[in-house]
Amino acid sequence: MKLEILTKNENSNIQKTIIANIRDLINKKNLEPGDKLPAERMLSEMFEVSRSNVREAIQKLEFYGLLKSIPQSGTFVANIGVIALNGMIEDILRLEDPDFKSLVETRILLELKTVRLAALRRTNEDLEKMKSALDAYKNKVINKEDAVQEDLLFHLAIARASRNSTMNTFMLIITPEIITNFEKYHVCDKNLSQTAIKEHELIFEAIKNQDPVEAKQAMKNHFNELYKYCYNL
Repeated sequence: MKLEILTKNENSNIQKTIIANIRDLINKKNLEPGDKLPAERMLSEMFEVSRSNVREAIQKLEFYGLLKSIPQSGTFVANIGVIALNGMIEDILRLEDPDFKSLVETRILLELKTVRLAALRRTNEDLEKMKSALDAYKNKVINKEDAVQEDLLFHLAIARASRNSTMNTFMLIITPEIITNFEKYHVCDKNLSQTAIKEHELIFEAIKNQDPVEAKQAMKNHFNELYKYCYNL
């Protein structure tokens, strides 16, 4: 476990160093929006890191809209002023890994929105995916097996049904960290699993009946114990 944490922290530090180096390179060469950065191989040699680390740093800066990669052409400075670019990179470098409480709070806020949208926008195909995930969760619980991943797959199916790509992306970003931390913080109380089956079924039925008010209330009830637990951390 300690090795995994160390590796993650080291990787985070490498990413921040590369991002800072890219910022310094842009400033040193006075690159303007639309100007091309050196190739990944050259950046790798300049910064003395692996190409995969450079690629990850570039992808992060792309995510925030600061760089733009074009296949077969290269990576370019996005259409943003140098002052704004430097300010945003400073904010990115100050970002810390979210704690478990923050992750769960974010998840709850997102899901109260996505479940309402899912009830309004879901398709029959969406219902089939939710039902499949729900059945897998029920089988794991009945067999007294760990059902954390099946639980989250059910919720991700709801996020997809919301037809909101941004919310769906946020859910995909935070889900791996939540899975990692569930057992660590002993949130998966096996005594609550049977209750959760009924709660999941109520959420599913509300979405199936296209009732956004009932769907949101069912999701709120489902998160009640988890919400109280987080505020006792």
